Amino acid sequence: MLKIVIVSACIFVFAILMSMVGRGGGNFYVPILIASGASMNAAATSAQLILLTTAIAATLVFHKHKTVDWKLALVIDPPTDIMAFVGGYFAHYFAGCYLKFLFAGLLVLAAFFMLKPVREHILHAKKRFGYWNRCFDEYKYSVNLWAAIPFTAAVGFFAGMVGISGGSFKIPLMVLACGVPMRVAVGTSSTMVAVTALMGFAGHTIAGDFNFRWSIPLVCVAVMGGLLGGRISVKTNPERLKKIFAYTTLAAAVFVIANALLSK
Repeated sequence: MLKIVIVSACIFVFAILMSMVGRGGGNFYVPILIASGASMNAAATSAQLILLTTAIAATLVFHKHKTVDWKLALVIDPPTDIMAFVGGYFAHYFAGCYLKFLFAGLLVLAAFFMLKPVREHILHAKKRFGYWNRCFDEYKYSVNLWAAIPFTAAVGFFAGMVGISGGSFKIPLMVLACGVPMRVAVGTSSTMVAVTALMGFAGHTIAGDFNFRWSIPLVCVAVMGGLLGGRISVKTNPERLKKIFAYTTLAAAVFVIANALLSK
């Protein structure tokens, strides 16, 4: 019981923080669950369920404040979701040690994207096949589908395998390759995180990795954290937290590598 209380408190804090910046938080949920004694596959499954519920809670808030571009999400997110299911299902065939190393590598890459300055810029409309000139509210941007679709598919596969959402990669994609304003990218990312997490969770669950008794209490506190984080986000600048998250993500990568080496 004490272990569940401590883990729940940690999940609650990170659910608030990650909802504020449109990221799922699997970068932190998985290491927390591993530290509590869960196997890599069980941790990834529980993390996907937490990501799903937290992202839904945050999306409700973002939608209310009109920062979710639903059409953009419907176009570029399906490849992520399909591959997240595939990755979640086939993760069961890989040893937990290898998945931990893969997870650590993705954490380092995610930290790089967090530290890299992502500046909003206007992309000129291109009337060519594969470019979608999108208007949302008062914003206009040009979506490069040649870059977005393959990228989101790859992100979905690896995210589904190790229990993360891919939000750390999707936000830079939307801002840099598609010219989406940061606030809209954060809101839209939360929506995509929810669906990606659902598909990854489904793949892991079909493979038999879901622990109902352990996951439900964590989901409840994550929902509360997601609602609170979403409300705070619409009143603050998400960029202020990026460096803190980046260095914390690197620390989580070191922990997961150490855990993998010690568990051999």
